[in-house]
Amino acid sequence: MIIAIVIILMVLLDQLVKYWALIKLSAIGTIPLIDGVFHLTYVENRGAAFGILQDQRWLFLVMTPIILAVLAYVLHKKYIRTKLGRVSVYLIAAGAVGNLIDRAWHGFVVDLFDFRLIHFPVFNVADIYVVIGVALFFYYYLIQHDKAVPHE
Repeated sequence: MIIAIVIILMVLLDQLVKYWALIKLSAIGTIPLIDGVFHLTYVENRGAAFGILQDQRWLFLVMTPIILAVLAYVLHKKYIRTKLGRVSVYLIAAGAVGNLIDRAWHGFVVDLFDFRLIHFPVFNVADIYVVIGVALFFYYYLIQHDKAVPHE
């Protein structure tokens, strides 16, 4: 129950930030927080990470629930053996849900964090969840999984 509430709060944070970007930042375009280094920039992303698969909305709308179902199954079957591993899956799920809501509601994902110093693609809170979740999952799988005792 606590986990579900935390995931809902994470999705809510993502959606509130995106709502602000959609309502306020879209009218401004960009706000330099550190000029030339870090800006808040309104972007409508109609693809995936790094702009791949542009205009494939239906692919994402179909695949994301399938991926979420697989994650739920893996958690239910207790294949993930450590708390860190489970947290990684929760983060990935929260990010997937946040971006799924955007795609279903708007037809695009709202992005706003713009690291210009290294010319990194503009991203959002849900993307942060997914990236951290995937990094933690790799650590879990490569370092912890084989050493951990399956939990009951």
